[in-house]
Amino acid sequence: MSIRSITSRAGHRADIRPSLAHDHSQCIRMALSQAERVCAAEGARLTPLRHRVLELVWASHRPLGAYDLLDQLSKEGHKPAPPTIYRALDFLLEHKLIHRLATLNAYLGCSHPGEAHGGFFLICQDCGTVEEVRDPLPLSAAVEKLAGQARFQVSQSVLEVTGRCQACQS
Repeated sequence: MSIRSITSRAGHRADIRPSLAHDHSQCIRMALSQAERVCAAEGARLTPLRHRVLELVWASHRPLGAYDLLDQLSKEGHKPAPPTIYRALDFLLEHKLIHRLATLNAYLGCSHPGEAHGGFFLICQDCGTVEEVRDPLPLSAAVEKLAGQARFQVSQSVLEVTGRCQACQS
């Protein structure tokens, strides 16, 4: 999966998820393969249900809610209860394989799993597509500086920006 880059007016580069014009089946295969490696390295068990939930989360670049996942699994003949889905999602979050988007109360596959990093997301309010911006240094540095000035220790940094993607602007 190649990562596109954007450059700010100040000349700083930020990597973002691939455009929607890529081979998405390859994207899903790569995400699942990376998840298997992360879980093996951490001694964690990627059960068939966790694997399937991750696969469903990666099925599009649109975030999915827990009940969307539950509906999809029910259509496939599974009968998981909501707590089962939430446990699977908690496992995937814990191992940094997915992100939770608070403003949408939904989940999105992580394009660089297993790494500790801030979450910076561009959310299209029209089509629902979300792009993960990979740690834009000026933004991370500004957050750390402000937190330091306030003597605040950051444990997680997530920024969700809504607007309109390039396709929806056309």
